[in-house]
Parts: sequence; structure tokens; C-alpha cells
Amino acid sequence: MKQNLHHNMNLDELPYQIGLTLIEGIGDVNAKSLLAYCGSASEVFKQKQTHLLKIPGIGATWARSIINSKDVLNRAEEEIKFIQKYKIDPLFFTDENYPTRLRYCSDSPVLLYYRGNANLNHERIVSVVGTRKPSSYGKEKTEEFISELKDTGILILSGLAYGVDVLAHKTALETGLKTVGVVAHGLDRIYPQLHEKVAKRMIGQGGILTDFMSGTNPDAVNFPKRNRIVAGLCDALVVVESKRGGGSLITATIANSYNKDVFAFPGRAGEPLAEGCNGLIKQNRAVLIENAADLLYAMQWQETEKKTKTSKQIPLPINLSDEEKKVIDVFAKKSSLHVDEICQTTEFTISKISTLLLQLEFSNLIKSRPGKMYELA
Repeated sequence: MKQNLHHNMNLDELPYQIGLTLIEGIGDVNAKSLLAYCGSASEVFKQKQTHLLKIPGIGATWARSIINSKDVLNRAEEEIKFIQKYKIDPLFFTDENYPTRLRYCSDSPVLLYYRGNANLNHERIVSVVGTRKPSSYGKEKTEEFISELKDTGILILSGLAYGVDVLAHKTALETGLKTVGVVAHGLDRIYPQLHEKVAKRMIGQGGILTDFMSGTNPDAVNFPKRNRIVAGLCDALVVVESKRGGGSLITATIANSYNKDVFAFPGRAGEPLAEGCNGLIKQNRAVLIENAADLLYAMQWQETEKKTKTSKQIPLPINLSDEEKKVIDVFAKKSSLHVDEICQTTEFTISKISTLLLQLEFSNLIKSRPGKMYELA
């Protein structure tokens, strides 16, 4: 097997993995279905049409697309040259190093392209989004919020757009936090071009991430797709300032659908740039925060006292709440689970799960393991 050790690429399988994303009309959800039934991307290309037609969701049109798509492998080989030249890491859905948080989002990209040094499975990730034209209040809140996270080691995620996005990235760089920008185009360019210098700094102190191959323009249709990565890759999404129909609200809606914790800074009543955030708070789609301490408290991320102090608690008899029972029941089929998998199965938010897991840990019913993994005690 050909293996590029520096980027841990499987060069036998990679052309098929890229090729799978190029088959017209398949998309991420069907691509995952194909992988589940065929076992690997290369096997998808080897299937006969009769077998493909038996796969749920794959009709005659798509089966023909797959059979007649051998030419996409030539385009994939071109992309591999680009990947190797610019030291880009391709992260395929079945790879160990694919972001775990995204793995549990049904419509997450089947393939990502990443350039940087931040761990995309970092323990704590916060996405910060907002309007492209923030007021002085919006700018101030963005800078204050990120600066207050200085000693937390939290990874800051955003979309490298004008306004709140790039300000979040810049402040993270100045504060010493790693920051990753999710872009809506290929890694052969930076859009907007004005942010090239910031992007270069981010590659050394975070990274740039996309699910689009080189040569892809930053077309309008790509931005909502970009937003699902911003929403899916974080533990918490923070909206600083947004108009009523702002793009940040799309990201917040996606984050809600993924059971992520969403937070918003309130604004002055009647201010157009406050309508988006105030609306999220009014509709109970976001929790009101005024500073970083509010977020850390809500997410149960403050430095807690040593758990040894709780060892005096008598674990039995235990009167579990319905919510705690629901969490324990998740471990019936699998002894070790990632926190995102527990969230997805129980349909509780990250902060809710964090509280329940902590209570169950204090009761000596579960144990935490490195990498946000949990198992029964």
C-alpha cells in the first residue's frame, strides 16, 4: 500500500475518496450510505449496476452516474498533486483523524481538506459568528469575549468572512488561542483576498478548513454548506451581532438541529443589528450571555474542585432521574462512548450532557477517559 507518512494519506484509496465527492448528484448523505454498503470508496467504483440499485436511496439515475463516472478519477489525481504540493491533509469520513463531532452530523462532509496544526478533535471548540458589518458594540463584544478566553485553551472557529468572523480570528491570534477558519471555496485561494495575511498566520496557529476542492469559487450556494461545518465542529456556537435575516442565523439554526449549545449577545431593542440575536433569545433558540464567564458557566467548563472530595459520597442507594437513566441506557449496546455520540442518542445538548455525566461520575456510575470518552464504572 502506498502511504504518504507525513500526511498519513492512503494513496491507493484517496483517488476514489475524492472521486466519490465528484459523482454528480450523490452528495454527502448518499455517499455515506454507499460507503456503509460497499465498505470503501474504491469498492463503490467497482460495483455493478444491479448491486448499486439494491442500496437504499440510490436509484437508477445515480447508479448510472456511478457506473459512468470513471473520468472523475483523473480529476482526483490532479487534486492529489495539489494536496501534496501545498501539504494539505485530506480527512475522509472513515479516517481515524476525521473530526469526531462532525461524524455525528448526518449531513457532514464526506471529505474535508485541511491546512494547519490545530487538533480538530480539540477538547473544547467554540464557534463565533456574526454580521459582516458590526457596530462598535459588536466589535467590542467580539474582542472582549475572545480575550476573556485567553487562559482556557479553547479553539476558536469561524468563517473568515468580513466583520465578526475575521475579528474573532484576529483576536484569537493576538490572545494566543488557536483558531480555525472554515471557508466556502478551495484552498488554492483565500476569500476575501484582504484576509490572506490573517489566513497565513492562522495556518501556523490553527488552520484553514474546507470541503471544497481546489478551483472551487466562493459562490453564494457554498456558504450555507460552509455554515454546517462551523455549526457541527463546535461544542458551543456564539452569535455576537446579526440582522433579522443574517447568515449567522442560518448557522444558529443548523447548530440547533445538531443539538449544539447556542449563545447570543443581547442588543438594544429596535437596533437592526440586534434583531437576530434578540430573536434567537426570545425564541429560546439561544442562551443570553454577556461575557465569556457566562459561557464557561453554562458549559460547565470552569475549573472544578478535585473530584476526590466527592469520594465520601455513598454511591448506594441511588435514585436516578429519568434523564440520568436515559444516559446510562445508552451504554447498554456499547461500553465506551464519545460525548457527541451520547448527545446524539439522548438528544440532549452538550451542556445538559456535561451536567448529567458529571453527576453520574460523582455517583461512581461512569468514568471519564481521555478524548471526551466515557464508560460505565
